[in-house]
Amino acid sequence: MPRKSSGGAPEPRQKVYEKYWYFAAKRQEIFYRRLAGQPGPWTHDEILQTYKFCNAFRASDRVSQFLIRHVIYGDGLSTDAEDIVFRTLLFRFFNKNATWGVFTDAVGEPRARTFVPGRYSEALNAEMDRGNVIFGNAYMIAPPGRAFGGNHDKKHDGYLALLDHMMRDGFVSKIRKARQFRDIYQLLLGYPLIGKFIAYQLATDLNYTEVIDFDEDSFTKAGPGAERGIAKCFESRGGLGNEAIIDWMVDNQERELKRLGYDPQAVWLWGRPLKAIDCQNLFCETDKYSRVAFPELKSNRKRIKARFSATPGRPMRYFYPPKWGINDRLDAPPVELPPLGPAPED
Repeated sequence: MPRKSSGGAPEPRQKVYEKYWYFAAKRQEIFYRRLAGQPGPWTHDEILQTYKFCNAFRASDRVSQFLIRHVIYGDGLSTDAEDIVFRTLLFRFFNKNATWGVFTDAVGEPRARTFVPGRYSEALNAEMDRGNVIFGNAYMIAPPGRAFGGNHDKKHDGYLALLDHMMRDGFVSKIRKARQFRDIYQLLLGYPLIGKFIAYQLATDLNYTEVIDFDEDSFTKAGPGAERGIAKCFESRGGLGNEAIIDWMVDNQERELKRLGYDPQAVWLWGRPLKAIDCQNLFCETDKYSRVAFPELKSNRKRIKARFSATPGRPMRYFYPPKWGINDRLDAPPVELPPLGPAPED
């Protein structure tokens, strides 16, 4: 069961707060229309047509899908807990699908007990010499500096040293003894280079695996983007902190979606409601959306950097952690989606 929010009720800034739920509904509608093979555009919303936004559900984003399908549950990969955790951390430290290919080309299946940081570093050096970028844009970890007793001239060497340190430190056995989702976060936060937001994201990734299985709604941590979104969505917090606000959104999602005229089953992921990680991310996306929709709401971010460009080819085949129990329902959207039709007249 979700950890119910406690304290007072926040006071929404109505025009932005309602856009939060609007964004969740319309972004998921785009997701389902693309899944159904409908031709674009998949929305009449010019902001959603123009700019790149994450999915309503974090696990549906392309990099997370690659992690789940090819890194955690890839065909033929070791199911040993050490290897699963090792692969998950290795992938997310670089957070780029192509870099995973660099590793597999160099060593075959990445395994914890055969990990030699120098060998991985050589492969990354060669990739950079070819002019290729080895890091993704999201979830960047702090520069390694002098962590682990040395000055790493190249930041990827620092991250490889961090991974080596974590595996030697018995990180896997520690998380398997954890009793709460919060414990995973705290363990990650105790390592060099890993800050609060990254610790929460990595804990969520590890919770996709079969190594641990905690209630995702039992703990959350607001990142900087979510904090900006919360400030825009609410006039007053009603005495609630950022994390309690996220809990409040989780707890009240069905009521609020229905109140605003949205079918929760059309917003949810084949019956799976928005979890705390998703509501946290939706605040970040609402902050981005508001930069165009409500430019009068000032923050330290003034524009949306990435523009949307549809990926050519067949619709993506989705795959989620098997323990969620939804992979046998992914052939079609859970609700009937009529053609989008012409744009409504003003």
